[in-house]
Amino acid sequence: MKRTRIEFVCSSYEKKLIKIKAKKAGLKTADYCRKSALNKDIKAILTEEQVLFYRMLIKYHNNFKSIGNLIKKKEPGLFKLTSEVANEIKEHLINFRK
Repeated sequence: MKRTRIEFVCSSYEKKLIKIKAKKAGLKTADYCRKSALNKDIKAILTEEQVLFYRMLIKYHNNFKSIGNLIKKKEPGLFKLTSEVANEIKEHLINFRK
């Protein structure tokens, strides 16, 4: 239960900047200020374009893994290359989430 109110003074520029950052994070201004003051992680919401790129990377990762599995016994060298590409894509996906 939140019952106590805290107020602070800032310039109009700072207020606009805080509102913009809160909107990017998908939070209300008060929630954004609270998390910021308590040193909690504030993650921005992904744009539609970023979500499309993320899904595309997942599809490419799965495709390279499938190709590698198909040629594992016939072409070991090519299997190694496709596995490396799939692993690089996986690293980018992990960094994308952060």
